[in-house]
Amino acid sequence: MIADFVAEFAKLIALYPDDIKVEVNEGDEITEIVLYANQADIGKLIGKSGKMIGAIKTVISGCKAKDGVSYRINVEAV
Repeated sequence: MIADFVAEFAKLIALYPDDIKVEVNEGDEITEIVLYANQADIGKLIGKSGKMIGAIKTVISGCKAKDGVSYRINVEAV
């Protein structure tokens, strides 16, 4: 559910939405969401001073309150 939200949100921002891929790595304490995007879209997804990715993290932190799982998001180039 969270990974689907991150993927759809990233596709709305990206110039190359077909290159957006999401991988979920579940650990004991933290679930890592790796967002793969075209190199041209990395800056847009992170935003100035990390504000865009920070906003995504804020929305996801609300899910932690619901299901008790901590999430980490990494943005990487394809």
